[in-house]
Parts: sequence; C-alpha cells; structure tokens
Amino acid sequence: MQDPSSTDIVVPQSARFNTPLCLKSGAVLENYELVYETYGELNATKSNAVLVCHALSGNHHVAGSYADSPKSVGWWNNMIGFDKSIDTRKFFVVGVNNLGGCHGSTGPASINPKTGKCYGADFPVVTVEDWVQTQARLADHLGINQFAAVGGGSLGGMQALQWTLDFPERIRHALVIAAAAKLTAQNIAFNDVARQAIITDQDFHGGDYYSHGVVPRRGLRLARMLGHITYLSDDSMAAKFGRELRNGALAFGFDVEFEIESYLRYQGDKFVDQFDANTYLLMTKALDYFDPAHQHNNDLGAAFRAAQANFLILSFTTDWRFSPERSRAIVKALLDNDLNVSYAEITSSHGHDSFLMEDRHYHKLVRAYMDNIAT
Repeated sequence: MQDPSSTDIVVPQSARFNTPLCLKSGAVLENYELVYETYGELNATKSNAVLVCHALSGNHHVAGSYADSPKSVGWWNNMIGFDKSIDTRKFFVVGVNNLGGCHGSTGPASINPKTGKCYGADFPVVTVEDWVQTQARLADHLGINQFAAVGGGSLGGMQALQWTLDFPERIRHALVIAAAAKLTAQNIAFNDVARQAIITDQDFHGGDYYSHGVVPRRGLRLARMLGHITYLSDDSMAAKFGRELRNGALAFGFDVEFEIESYLRYQGDKFVDQFDANTYLLMTKALDYFDPAHQHNNDLGAAFRAAQANFLILSFTTDWRFSPERSRAIVKALLDNDLNVSYAEITSSHGHDSFLMEDRHYHKLVRAYMDNIAT
C-alpha cells in the first residue's frame, strides 16, 4: 500500500473471483480477474474509501506512475494525489480496470478456460450494471462496506449513478462529471459508426483476430479518430490547430495537409498500440445500453427513488457530446426525490475532454466538495 503522502510510484494489483457472475445479458462468467490500484491509506473505520470509475478508454491507472515507466502518468493524476482535489492524505482511492477491459482485467483477449484460447467474440457483452456488481465484489475483497464517494467522468459518472441505485446503502456521495442518464440518438449513432469501422476491417475476423495474429488496426484507428473529434470542441480545435497547413502550402492531394489531420492520425495510431478492438466494442455498447429510466417508463425521477447518496453534478459549457442539459436532467430527477445535490456548469473551451483537464475553478469545486466529505 502506498505512503499516504505520495502517489508518485504505484503498483497494480489483481483480485481473482471464483463465484460465478450472472450478467445482465443472461451470460455467466464462472470466474474472472480485476486489476486495480490503490492510493493512500484506508483508515481504521474503513470510511474514507473513494472509488474512481474510468471512462471508455480509461483503466485502473488513475494517478501516479510506474517505477519502470516514469512517463506512464495516471489519466486523472491532476485530480488525485498529495494535496490535490481528491487528497490521498485524507482518502483511500481505488481505481479498477473494468471487466471486459484490456489492461489486465478479464476481457476478450484473456484466455477462456473452456477452450484454452482467447475469448475473442465469445466474451459476453457487459453493462454498467455488471461493472457495478464486480466493483462491489472488489470492495468486499478490500474490506470496504461503504464508499465515502464513487465518481468519475463520462462513462465513469454513469457508473457512479448506477452505484446509487444498486447499492444505495454502500455509497455516501456520488461525483457525476460530464455524464448523462442515457445517450442521445446522435451519441448512439457515433458509437455505431465507430463499431462499424472496426467490424468491417478485413483483419477483424469476426472478433477472433487473435488467432490470426493480426489486429484490425485501420478500423480501430478510424474509430478513435471519430471519437476524438467528438471529445473536443470547435473552439479548442480552432485555437490549437485552426486551418494551419503542415508544410505551409497546399499539396492538392489526399495525404495529410492540415495540422488537425496530422493530430487525429497521430491519436489514432497511438491508440491502436494501447487498446483492444473488442474491448472498444464492449465499452461503446455499455454506453449505449445505460438507461436507468427505461425500466421506469422513462421516468428518471422514478428511477432514482432508491437513491440515498449526496451528489456533486458537474458539466462543461462546450461539452456537446454530454451537454449541460443532460446534467440538468439528472439534477431535476434527484431534486424531485428531495436528495442533496450540488451542481455547477463550468465554463471551459475543451469540450467533453474538459473533465480530464487542469482547470483551477473545476478542481477547486471538487476539492471543496471532497474536503466537506473528509470533515
């Protein structure tokens, strides 16, 4: 366990679960493994634990870096650590790679014990509800009966919402940042185009590309490029790239000419080397399926009748993929149930990616909320 005064060097851990897991789809996993990291110290009463849930392309590595890879900084390192907004002197922070992931937890690239080969296309579809069930089992493994807070951005915020519904007595606060209670039709459409790019890649082989020794690079690259466009705002792209030409003059061809093209292709190529295509399919489907109001005649207020937690809801002005309007809908549903809600709409030029950025006002809001929990 790490020194509570530092999260500089962290070590991934793993937990194996041999109790069968019944998924929402009806499929059953007989056993599985979750990779996770912890930061800070669990106090004597085990009341200071904070679960951080990752977004689509995230993982368990939320803060610090690895001894053998100093540049491998956690994806929320600007938020979590010594004297940061989520202060590891006060909180015991847990980051977990979700089931179906590609960073150590059981997923499509893992060995299926029934066949001795990679699961590939045989790995079942997983949902936000399934992830919350596995996270609760991990909490049991760590001896945590109740989280002081569960939070995250985007898909991570959706998991925090689901925690308040499935385990209302095991979560005191939910931090729901740049999230929504369900995807819009436009968001589902973006996800489907991204999946089609992967599925129609000739190297996809129906999801069993592992046995063919190939990777659907072109499809995954295109999926990431498309997704990355939606995470940014027009203003941020204009400020960073504008219409700048890479070589200062038009080439009158179809290769890279504009700096934004170069940037997107770089992001796509980098992503292919770090992420699994089947996992990308699973994560986008989990996003599509999330809709707690669906079983309540599309009444979001009715869906949250079971919730008991206090909520911090944050949105960003230029986030057009998970717009402030979506956050305000969550706030209304919570207030309709007389729950305690703090809401802020933060001015930012970074689009959906704002929740990952260093922003003084944003971080001060989270720090103030977390400090109130600590006291």
